Amino acid sequence: MILKTKKNIITIIITLVVIVAVNLISNHVYKRFDLTKDKRYTLSDAALQTVEHVDSPLVIDVFLEGEFPTEFRRLRDETQQLLEEFTVYNNNVKFDFINPLAEEKTRDQNLQQLSQRGLQPFQINIKESGKTSQELIIPWALASYNEQTVIVPLIKNKIGATDQELVNGSIQNLEYVFAEAFKKLVTPKEKKIAILKGNGQLDDIYVADLLKKLREHYYLAPFTLDSVAKNPKNTLKRIQNYDLIISAKPSEAFSEAEKYVLDQYTMNGGKSLWLTESIIMDRDSLLNDTGKGIAVIKNLNLNDFFFKYGVRINPVIVNDLYSAPITLAIGEGSNSQFQPLQWPYSPLAASNPNHPITTNLDPVKFDFSSQIDTLKSSIDKTILLRSSQLTKLEGVPREISLDVVTQEPNPEAYKEPHQTLAVLLEGEFTSVYDKRIKPIKISGDKTKSVSTKMIVIADGDVIKNEVIRNQPQELGFEFLTKRKFGNKEFLENAVNYLLNDDGLINIRTKEVKLAFLDSKKIEDQKLKWQIINIALPLVILGVFGFVFNYLRKRRYAN
Repeated sequence: MILKTKKNIITIIITLVVIVAVNLISNHVYKRFDLTKDKRYTLSDAALQTVEHVDSPLVIDVFLEGEFPTEFRRLRDETQQLLEEFTVYNNNVKFDFINPLAEEKTRDQNLQQLSQRGLQPFQINIKESGKTSQELIIPWALASYNEQTVIVPLIKNKIGATDQELVNGSIQNLEYVFAEAFKKLVTPKEKKIAILKGNGQLDDIYVADLLKKLREHYYLAPFTLDSVAKNPKNTLKRIQNYDLIISAKPSEAFSEAEKYVLDQYTMNGGKSLWLTESIIMDRDSLLNDTGKGIAVIKNLNLNDFFFKYGVRINPVIVNDLYSAPITLAIGEGSNSQFQPLQWPYSPLAASNPNHPITTNLDPVKFDFSSQIDTLKSSIDKTILLRSSQLTKLEGVPREISLDVVTQEPNPEAYKEPHQTLAVLLEGEFTSVYDKRIKPIKISGDKTKSVSTKMIVIADGDVIKNEVIRNQPQELGFEFLTKRKFGNKEFLENAVNYLLNDDGLINIRTKEVKLAFLDSKKIEDQKLKWQIINIALPLVILGVFGFVFNYLRKRRYAN
């Protein structure tokens, strides 16, 4: 008996020692385990680096709070989980959830103040017992650090998407939007981008939306090649101060001297993004009394330039049945209505799912695009965007008429599928002027580049935003149809990749798969599951009680 008691005391002591030891260790060592298959709660290194050097409070106010349907409650919970991961990594990251619509007295005032700051409310439909009602939510957050504040969008809007698709896409995008916001607040700008001017490129108002976005992370400045003829050496020296050049839809030919400077910029490791084409045809030219226009070849004197680098932009028009509509006024006078109609000259390009620039990207809209051939060379070429299976190429010159929208297309005529519309070039480029007479003299010119990158897009309209009442609109958003395309995201990713700033791009490639309940099935089987979950346990408990009492009476009656 004494021995048994002694053993019990030892067991109790060991147990107490283990409990104390575990508590002491847990106070100094903290570890979280992500057991999800898609590792949705494991932050990428690129995201963690954005808060690595945060040494004072970085405060996030999240306004996605309140009573929501299941899908949006999921978005709210996933946002909290994500911010908790940032907080665990750096305890200077602090967050709070605020419901600005909770108090009826201050609701309208709060909505007005938030709207003035650009935090527009989002309307959702709530279905209960077969009835649909509408409610407002504020799917935004404000991140503040060292007296700076940036807006964080929590919903990645997609026209026509269901609530589940909307929330799934938004959850997948959460890590990126917060990491991008933290980077704006914490990381100073370093890289410089030159926006080429002087060769008929798009006016600033037509590229304003993208430039506004790029300006958040990079220094931007216009750059003309006018001084090449007088002082080529100085022009080359000045352009080499920029890490990237962007040429947005040039319409005037480049001189040999200008090309030579651009070539030497590439030879010295400069990156470039070319949005150009080999035909002249704009949608605006069709909206006249006749509804017709002539597409002709556009000679920019760049054929040998791109040919040497491994691509050729052909003077053809891509006609694709998988395309964005054109919106036309149907009818006369006050009875006319705007109607979207099938328009095969606006291909919706499919993206390459295996490259970080284009992974998880919405279709990119083109207008009267040319087509790109890739040529044999030592340069690595990656096709980023291409047309659909139902594509045909049309030579120029040719007449383009709005009458196309009234004609039924013949699918059998579309036998030239998957035409290349955008390509990435990487490697060591050979100079266009290698073993050729140089147009101007530049000392120390090179015939072989260091490793560098270039993206060529066969349509300048990919970067062009709409302008309404002299105000630039969001790139990729069509005002009349309310449709949104992937143009802006594609070009952002392209610029980040060219500038070796691809950490944030890689976050976008992360896939999160969420399982949602079937709302229709819930509605149809609501009564069944209420009976199973509420009535059935009571019935089982009642039967058990009856049987127990019966057996008890029978046992003790004897």
